[in-house]
Amino acid sequence: MTASITTLHVDDPQPLADAILDTLVHRIGKDAQAARTHDWLAATILTVRNEIIERWMASTKAAHAAGAKRVYYLSLEFLIGRLLRDALSNLGVMEQVSAALRSLGVDLAEIEEIEPDAALGNGGLGRLAACFMESLASLDVPAYGYGIRYVNGMFRQRIDDGWQVELPETWLAHGNPWEFERRESAYFVGFGGEVTGTDDGAVHWKPQEAVEAVAVDTPVVGWRGRRVNTLRLWTARAFDPIRLDRFNAGDYQGALAGQLAAETLVRVLYPSDSSPAGQELRLRQEYFFSSASIQDIVRRHIQYFGNIRTLADKAAIQLNDTHPAVSVAELMRLLIDHHDLDFDEAWEITRATFGYTNHTLLPEALESWPLPLFERLLPRHMQLVYAINARLLREARKVEGVDDRAIAAISLIDEGGERRVRMANLAFAGSHSVNGVAALHTELMKQTVFADLHHLFPDRINNKTNGITPRRWLQQCNPGLTALIREAIGPKFLDDAEALIDLEKFGQDASFRERFAKVKRLNKVALSQHLKTDMGLAIDPDALFDVQIKRIHEYKRQLLNIIETVALYDQIRSHPERDWVPRVKLFAGKAASSYHNAKLVIKLANDVARRINADPSVGHLLKVGFVPNYNVSLAEKIIPAADLSEQISTAGMEASGTGNMKFALNGALTIGTLDGANVEIRDHVGDDHIVIFGLTADEVAAKRRDGYDPRSVIEASPELRQAVSAIASGVFSPDDPNRYAGLMGGLYDGDWFMVAADFDAYHAAQRSVDRRWEDRDGWVRSAIHNVAKVGWFSSDRTIRQYASDIWKVM
Repeated sequence: MTASITTLHVDDPQPLADAILDTLVHRIGKDAQAARTHDWLAATILTVRNEIIERWMASTKAAHAAGAKRVYYLSLEFLIGRLLRDALSNLGVMEQVSAALRSLGVDLAEIEEIEPDAALGNGGLGRLAACFMESLASLDVPAYGYGIRYVNGMFRQRIDDGWQVELPETWLAHGNPWEFERRESAYFVGFGGEVTGTDDGAVHWKPQEAVEAVAVDTPVVGWRGRRVNTLRLWTARAFDPIRLDRFNAGDYQGALAGQLAAETLVRVLYPSDSSPAGQELRLRQEYFFSSASIQDIVRRHIQYFGNIRTLADKAAIQLNDTHPAVSVAELMRLLIDHHDLDFDEAWEITRATFGYTNHTLLPEALESWPLPLFERLLPRHMQLVYAINARLLREARKVEGVDDRAIAAISLIDEGGERRVRMANLAFAGSHSVNGVAALHTELMKQTVFADLHHLFPDRINNKTNGITPRRWLQQCNPGLTALIREAIGPKFLDDAEALIDLEKFGQDASFRERFAKVKRLNKVALSQHLKTDMGLAIDPDALFDVQIKRIHEYKRQLLNIIETVALYDQIRSHPERDWVPRVKLFAGKAASSYHNAKLVIKLANDVARRINADPSVGHLLKVGFVPNYNVSLAEKIIPAADLSEQISTAGMEASGTGNMKFALNGALTIGTLDGANVEIRDHVGDDHIVIFGLTADEVAAKRRDGYDPRSVIEASPELRQAVSAIASGVFSPDDPNRYAGLMGGLYDGDWFMVAADFDAYHAAQRSVDRRWEDRDGWVRSAIHNVAKVGWFSSDRTIRQYASDIWKVM
């Protein structure tokens, strides 16, 4: 029996239960008595998938019949999380499937919990891409996402004696029932070799080596199932998987070398680039997925529309940060070398087709590649980069005020020291639109990293503040709050998150505040039970849950939070007579494998937690936990339970953030700097419902420019001085007293991230949080106010802006 749309949407659970049983027997090969939890999970996914496939095919046919323009979103990460609950919720069949499984003696929540998180991303960049894909489908915009099908992702994080240990993520060990291999969509991707020319001006690139990129598709279900789009991920294969001559000669490793090289391309997300080999692998990965994606886009356009010259009319390609920036040169190569367009026409088509989203102002994150490496791996692309650069610089010379310094900044080739290819400049030059992801970030782009390019192209930079999908980050992860809101204001917010504004008046309703607080406490109880079971951490659900969960990086300033935690610990011990607010400080996040200081911060968090949690003098007043292996599913447990959201990056360094939006949507108050989207969250919720502290971006820049003496700041702050001294002297690391001497010494020697500079303001802000928490009724009012006011931060709003302003598809 095959599940159909009718089967899934009927109230009687029996037909659907029969369909799941039929799948279990005929697709999984088990009967109900022998089936294990993972068998029921697979049977449920495959049964529901039937309806998804029908809608998927209908969506594709409708777009083709309408001759619709498609959006192509290129991203090195797609942090999509678990998909079963997402699909059931968006199809509107959660209750039907739950009832059908219940009739079979199976708990839907139990099988959902064992679905692996897809290891296709790490942080906000990848989660944003996932939210955007869901919103594109929800808004009925035909779209493809393009990325890499990583076999092991970044890594699975384990904490051993407080240290991060990186283990392979084995999410594909038992297959993936959501994906479909498309053997017909396979492309030749070459590396190295040489470029030759002919008398008639034709150019031929003869790669020295090549792999085959094969498409693997995953359906992306939009809200109410109105559209199903495609996430197309690339896996790599050798054209000769085994060299039999070498194998038969006894060279078994050499016989498989080609396949190993291909598999290496798709094995790990963000391989360390601290070595030349690591840099080369990163560049190979980026070109591999960019080339396959651009070839696929061009092939589809020719198949549907025939004329390559209309590409920009029918395709909008968005580059999610600089990782796919080589796509600009790749499209130029295809247009010139394969479709016989001249350079000028190819360039106009390319710029009209591409848009570029910048996600960072950090120089080290604006990718650049050593010129010899780039030219050796991609000799034809190097020629095209030079040609693009020549055109760009000639254009720049005609603009008033562009001097030699500006030319050096605009150039695609960095001539300062080792010559490098600047990928951000290539993406900027090759796109008709360049957007930031928060209002502050966009203005800083114009003033800093792209100041000279902005002067050259003053209309190109625009802002598109990030957003999050309210389906996953409210409806699915917080069903209790969703039900409460629906009871209060009706269902309109399910389709339009900005309708949450109708909730604002309920902050004045004592009965509603009581129910809201009850939902929050139930979420906190659930998280407490999970942490007790998973890591043995016992916490009080009535304490203030103070949460910082995000990628571990010095600019995100987990270190500031930890030092302030040590200062609070000292004060509680020194002044037991005061009425301290009980707090639970939770941290989670991964540090890049080669990022020494970030990994040391993780160790420090765990050392501080071990000491504080074992100290009876603070008892229930302060608990600290570092939760391992942060991923989407863990975030879905933590965010609904949080009371306080830590968004404390050094002002001017966080492009946007999306965790800040998720927390606020779930009724947490934000403590943060005026950085990234915090600025716009403050504008929406108001000064009285957010806790802002610290230096502004302009003040940070002024301190760095005019001179800043962190030593004097530390010496002038008793709490900071004592906490830093305790950490540096080994109080929290008795097994290695010098472990943190260098980390703390960095605060005295430069304090680039302004930890010391912002400490006193942060410490005072935390004490103001204590006072707010003591007025629990007032706290709940502010929490409700936050939920009501942040509907604007829906990714639906963001995608509508992209669609109308950049892609021209709405």
